[in-house]
Amino acid sequence: MDGALDPELTSYPYPFPVQFFSFTSQRQALRMAYMDVAPARPNGRVVLLLHGKNFSGAYWEPTIRALGERGFRVVVPDQVGFGKSSKPEAYQFTFQALAENTRALLDSLGVERVSVIGHSMGGMLAARWTLMMPKRTEKLVLVNPIGLEDWKLVVPYRSVDAWYQQELAATPESIREYQRTSYYDGTWKPEYERLIEIQAGWSRHPEFKRVAWNAALTYDMIFTQPVVYELQHIAVSTLLLIGQRDRTALGKAWASKEAAGTLGDYPALGRKAAQAILGSRLVELGGVGHLPQVEAFEAYRDALVPFLEAGGTAGKRGR
Repeated sequence: MDGALDPELTSYPYPFPVQFFSFTSQRQALRMAYMDVAPARPNGRVVLLLHGKNFSGAYWEPTIRALGERGFRVVVPDQVGFGKSSKPEAYQFTFQALAENTRALLDSLGVERVSVIGHSMGGMLAARWTLMMPKRTEKLVLVNPIGLEDWKLVVPYRSVDAWYQQELAATPESIREYQRTSYYDGTWKPEYERLIEIQAGWSRHPEFKRVAWNAALTYDMIFTQPVVYELQHIAVSTLLLIGQRDRTALGKAWASKEAAGTLGDYPALGRKAAQAILGSRLVELGGVGHLPQVEAFEAYRDALVPFLEAGGTAGKRGR
């Protein structure tokens, strides 16, 4: 089928060599795909990049290159259920489980301490990782993270089966339209097209049901496991990079009109998060939506790199 991609993206090229970490979780053998990109002139520090719900590790390419130029080793996993990693038929998705899987990956690489950058859903995972493993976290960067509010307080619960039916209805056209309206304020540029290639390709493949089921399970994870109540317990140096035009909120489409109007207010959510995380730094990017690393890369990079380079100690490179 033209443009079709199998669930593990075997024919889809990533920007750097992909390796696989094999492990056992929940009584099944699984594989996590990851890129481990070494810099030409190492500074002895490691950055862990955590992708969003509608993405894979591949979309971090510009960030990987920018960090590599500054001497950072960069580890970029695809979480189970995403990208080139396993798409299990059954899995109890929790942010704790994903953090433990990622810890096992880093253990296998001999990496003890990292700075963690999470975008969107990856921001929820990065926050959970930091709460679970503060001694292994040098710095935390949250790039338009979701989960800064508890949607289930105002949005009716949607079952996994309902999420599954919604995912099965996805088409390349609907995927593009969602990102155009939700991420880019109704505009579309040629460079955005690559960011929908994976989802569009999956929707064309005969095994799309397996991908859709994993997507439904992870939607339920996101909706039912807010991290917002624990932000005050984050005790590492933290940077919040918040595009001010973003209005992303899970379940907004089936919330009441009154509730929907209050959800996804990223200017307010970013400031509340910054107040909750003691000593955090907030960078507000005007006119930017859900993907600052795409829409305003230079401003994003110019805030990110100095924050990572300032102070801190090197993560261990070996066991």
